[in-house]
Amino acid sequence: MTNKQKKMLVRILISAAALVALYFIPISGLPRLVCYLAVYILIGYDILRKAWKGILNRQPFDENFLMALATIGAFSLAIWTKSGDYTEGIAVMLFYQVGELFQSYAVARSRRNITSLMDIRPDHANIEADGKLIEADPDEVAVGTVITVQPGERVPIDGILIEGNGNLDTAALTGESMPRSVSEGDDIISGCISLNGVLKIRTTKEFGESTVSRIMDLVENASSNKSRSENFISRFARVYTPAVCLSAAALAILLPIARLIAGLAPDWTAWLYRALTFLVVSCPCALVVSIPLGFFAALGGAGKEGILIKGSNYLEALANTDSVAFDKTGTLTQGVFEVTGIHHNQLEEEKILEYAALAECASSHPISKSLQKAHAKEIDRTRVCDIQEISGHGITAKVDGLPIAVGNGKLMQKLGIPYTDCHSIGTILHVAIDNAYAGHIVISDIIKPRAKEAIAALRENGVKRTIMLTGDRKAIADHVAAELGIDEVHSELLPADKVSEIEKLLKTNGKGGRLAFAGDGINDAPVLTRADIGIAMGAMGSDAAIEAADVVLMDDDPLQIAKAIRLSRKCLRIIKQNIIFSLAIKFACLALTAFGIANMWAAIFADVGVMVIAVLNAIRALKVPK
Repeated sequence: MTNKQKKMLVRILISAAALVALYFIPISGLPRLVCYLAVYILIGYDILRKAWKGILNRQPFDENFLMALATIGAFSLAIWTKSGDYTEGIAVMLFYQVGELFQSYAVARSRRNITSLMDIRPDHANIEADGKLIEADPDEVAVGTVITVQPGERVPIDGILIEGNGNLDTAALTGESMPRSVSEGDDIISGCISLNGVLKIRTTKEFGESTVSRIMDLVENASSNKSRSENFISRFARVYTPAVCLSAAALAILLPIARLIAGLAPDWTAWLYRALTFLVVSCPCALVVSIPLGFFAALGGAGKEGILIKGSNYLEALANTDSVAFDKTGTLTQGVFEVTGIHHNQLEEEKILEYAALAECASSHPISKSLQKAHAKEIDRTRVCDIQEISGHGITAKVDGLPIAVGNGKLMQKLGIPYTDCHSIGTILHVAIDNAYAGHIVISDIIKPRAKEAIAALRENGVKRTIMLTGDRKAIADHVAAELGIDEVHSELLPADKVSEIEKLLKTNGKGGRLAFAGDGINDAPVLTRADIGIAMGAMGSDAAIEAADVVLMDDDPLQIAKAIRLSRKCLRIIKQNIIFSLAIKFACLALTAFGIANMWAAIFADVGVMVIAVLNAIRALKVPK
């Protein structure tokens, strides 16, 4: 509990105790009025001050104005009738402050989820000089500087690990509890905590452009993008508040005059009391507080799970998602190629793999890396010479003095070497040794472990259509789609073709439904921007993802998409429940008050009680569905 909340609690307790004490103390007249006024000012001075500021700023119609007018009116009525019953005016203010304290606590609890994300900001960066570590402001560390991260410290700036190895805690970024192992040459992102080992990192970005800064900016600005529900409440309040003030004035003045004209007793006191009660009932606190709180809680809860949503408008759009399109490589597959088969003629598999890995040793292409990984032995480059890369075909080289060719069927045709077609799914590398066909190697992109589960989870959550957009060959795309259970496949697409396909999908999407696109956020930025909701997968360190996407999944698990949709739908259900419940109770109590059935105590329940129930309901959005 904050100091402000503690002070408010003390005020509430003192005021309540004083109100009970005054009930039993036998005083009357002016001393009684002064004592009750002192209690009233103690419990309500901040509300009165806010109401006065609203009047000075020519924006008087808010809950503070209504509460001040109603309670001052209740006091004035007690003075006018000489009843000496000042309890109602204080009780209304007291219970309203109890509701405000409860709301403040709920907002603080929700905000803690947001601020826990902000704790990823590092305090300093360690730079080694003269054998000592010097703490420097991360903002002042230049690109290319070598920084040292000790066990238990947070990585301050993105970079490459040049010395050391160990495990990183990425939970603050991804929500994933499993540590990530790193070794020399790995990319390191800011915001992670080194669990063991001293890491020396060469920075590749300035602090302001690092992942940790980009995430903090995204979280801080999320509340500025308001949903239609929040905008509705703003528009509603602008019309509603003046309307109830005029209605209360009509109850206090016009109806007694009408009774007077009809020859009946005007009973000014009863109608004025009814009008003041009407004002207390009319306070739209439950709506004004619970709806933004619900969105705020959902955004904070999602952030703790590594799902960064740029605003409540995107959260609302996500809830209406009925179609999800995916990029393939890096989204549904791991984006890491592996040797999955070696088909040979007379040579051994190891010999074919060895010659292919040596011939490809100068290439940085993922296929070359997969060959060297499968070979799993140190590459002796002195055995290789005359390396030539033939664009769109493959590579030729001399290994141990023998001519080696590694590439597709076009390369074999170009060299006049007969080869055997392969019907396996994947990239086929034909290998010729000493101008004779030796066999071929099958290299495939591995499907992510939970990709199939992710597609099934989307279908369970009401997504009617799943689509895959990829630049891969049709055979590979169809195979992956069939294995995962995806409805539609569009293959052999260039980046511009993907945008065109998204345009077509948007036109054929269901009425009121939204189309989401999930991609790696680097090559797919135009598509992420064009879709109704752009979801960047595994975007740790990806500037393009954070810029282009509406939703950023810090982990690369596609199952997080279904979780984000469930969260958004839960949040929207809570918001709708609060709107319907609050308005139904509010208008029912207003009608009862207008007809003189409900008194001031019923008004207290209608205002504070409904707000407490709505706030309790709203903070349920903090809990993310598993």
